[in-house]
Amino acid sequence: MKSPYCKYVLAATLAATTVAYVAQVPANAAVPFTDLKNVGDHYTAIEELYNSSIITGRTATTFAPYEAATRAELALFIANALHLDTKNVKDPGFTDVPKNSTYYGAIAALYNEGIIGGYKDQTFKPNDPVKRSQVAKMLVLAFDLELANTTTTKFTDVNSIADVNTRRYIQTLVQYNITKGTSATTFSPSDSVKRAQLATFLKRAMDYTQSDFDIINVE
Repeated sequence: MKSPYCKYVLAATLAATTVAYVAQVPANAAVPFTDLKNVGDHYTAIEELYNSSIITGRTATTFAPYEAATRAELALFIANALHLDTKNVKDPGFTDVPKNSTYYGAIAALYNEGIIGGYKDQTFKPNDPVKRSQVAKMLVLAFDLELANTTTTKFTDVNSIADVNTRRYIQTLVQYNITKGTSATTFSPSDSVKRAQLATFLKRAMDYTQSDFDIINVE
């Protein structure tokens, strides 16, 4: 089943009758964040996704690139990227995500699509740092990436994970060059994902998905 993002890209392609949807960033685009001087290659992803209204800062002038992204922030960013309807949603029933929360619509929409889940105690833990292994699963499901056939990775700290699907999700990101790991032999699946890293992961996933629907000069 194609993800909501894939379906959106295809629909936009046909509607535009020229090329597939690509986030349009103004030529003079800029970001208001004053804390991006040392983010290196992450800057391009942050700039593009911010100007496409997909990601947000922690404040009006700070992005907090090396602070851990939360589960709620990841849900919001992915929902924005997928262009999901976050208004007409079925309540997922998480006791720690009130309906007046900024993140409620995004969390509910992703839950309804089967992209995210909660915990056995009916909580979502929206303010918890999102783990690298959790990001891998959500990106694979959200962008309908072709799941890796192998559960063996180059990462020694992944091959020891009991859950086969977790290993496969991580290997999928490697095959799509969305991540290279934290070292040549480690992925650090339980570590938190920094907000700058998340922007790069998200942009790479979007780029790969968009390329599947490129249609040039459709008339």
